[in-house]
Amino acid sequence: MNRLELRALLAALDLPGEADEAPLRRRMLELLDSGQPCFERGDFPAHFTGSALVVSADGRRVLLHHHRKLDRWMQFGGHCEGDAGILAVAQREALEECGIEGLIPVRAVPIDLDIHPIPARPALGEPAHFHYDVRFLFAAPAGARYACSEESVALQWFTPEEALALPLGGGLLRLTHKWQKIGISPILPVW
Repeated sequence: MNRLELRALLAALDLPGEADEAPLRRRMLELLDSGQPCFERGDFPAHFTGSALVVSADGRRVLLHHHRKLDRWMQFGGHCEGDAGILAVAQREALEECGIEGLIPVRAVPIDLDIHPIPARPALGEPAHFHYDVRFLFAAPAGARYACSEESVALQWFTPEEALALPLGGGLLRLTHKWQKIGISPILPVW
């Protein structure tokens, strides 16, 4: 996927009932239209990231990781590292962070969009900036076993009720509600 294909994907994305995401999509499209570099960690004031909400093969549990630096439960995801293929980025990051091989995209299109501020990190030479996060839903193969990466202090499967009882940020809360709405059990990939 290239920049123009990502733009077309985001422009065509159906966001019914998600009024809070329409302005986010508009900002993402504006960044893509600007021609500014936006797929590397060092692209400021904003760059794209890809995230993966990983659910069990039966669709009944979600795998979250407790992020070491941020000290909170999160979905998997990370920087594009120059790759505009956001689906592949999300899948790569999930594999790196949970160790589950063979994650299956439930849909080839994102299920959520989020823009969140990242504080400055002067020691690393990073100014305050924004992550333009494109989020996908993946199913783990039956019997999948996870492995904790250096980025996490813990990984755990949660039912929807257990996940919603955690102190989730607004974007992950919305993403979790979307997973519940999809209500697919067992997961069958939709291409």
